Amino acid sequence: MTESPTGLSHSPGGHALQADAAPKERDNTALAVLGSSIGRNLGLVVALAVLCTVGAITAGERFTDIDNAMTILRLAATIGVVSIGMTFVITGGGIDLSVGAILALSSVWCTTLATQQLAQDTHWIVMVGTALAVGAGCGLVNGVLISYGGVVPFIATLAMLASARGLAEVISNRKTQIVNVPGFEEFFDGKVLGLPMQVWLFVLVAAAGWVLLNRTTFGRRTLAVGGNPEAARLAGINVKRHTVMLYMLVGLCCGAAALMLVARTTTGSSTHGQLYELDAIAAVVIGGTLLSGGRGTIVGTVLGVLIFTTLTNVFTLNNQSVSEQALLKGAIIVAAVLLQQRFASRRNTS
Repeated sequence: MTESPTGLSHSPGGHALQADAAPKERDNTALAVLGSSIGRNLGLVVALAVLCTVGAITAGERFTDIDNAMTILRLAATIGVVSIGMTFVITGGGIDLSVGAILALSSVWCTTLATQQLAQDTHWIVMVGTALAVGAGCGLVNGVLISYGGVVPFIATLAMLASARGLAEVISNRKTQIVNVPGFEEFFDGKVLGLPMQVWLFVLVAAAGWVLLNRTTFGRRTLAVGGNPEAARLAGINVKRHTVMLYMLVGLCCGAAALMLVARTTTGSSTHGQLYELDAIAAVVIGGTLLSGGRGTIVGTVLGVLIFTTLTNVFTLNNQSVSEQALLKGAIIVAAVLLQQRFASRRNTS
């Protein structure tokens, strides 16, 4: 050690140590930015822009046409509402494989002859109440089995997937039920300010979901339950009751999505919602919600939905098979989870 003219101690290798530390600090700063919600969302926006560019190049005017844009938004709205509910469940440390089947059962139950007759005699709001009640009821069953029955979420929702789809087939006798209720289709498939009503409903659900997750006690409890259920219990949170509420919430979202799908197709069918669970989980995970729970993002989920819906549209316009789409979606899910784990491990070691 030497003493500088100012009287301060100085190490001859001090500048070298500072030079070595500088790149590490820059790496940590870059990692912090990329791992932040702003960094993740910016990356998703860039990915969506690249995907749109690819679609414009490969499909030309068929992709850039305004009618195609409206089609993408309508499709995104339906799966998007389901994905908002899935965000809460995954953030809370769970998983729901039955969302597509619940949507199908809700669509069938709200379009039976008896329900439509009652709606014609009174008001089409009867169909809305029926779909939401069926969705919430299925979510309640899932939540009770998981919280109070001790059944793991994967098994409980897998059983609901089979049961709800089977019940939908029994009720509809495997036939497509045509909707003929004045006012129902006009409302859900109409337009406001040039945008389909279904898109506005998606925006409303996403905004409500953002407020619920980020600005309410319910949202803070969801994050706590997903992060550490035992610590949440010791903090006074009724973990079992909260878990039931999370599954009822995703059930309500499935019921709402069923209404949107019924209005768009003018049918109720046991085949509705096929593979919606894959699309919803993919959108949620790629959006930045941790699959292990404890962190969720509604904005990321919305961007994830738009990415996957646009991807499907580009594949369809380029005559790519459904199998290829599913393969790519599966690969994207794996890549997103691996990136989450990589960022988490680097933050823990930095």
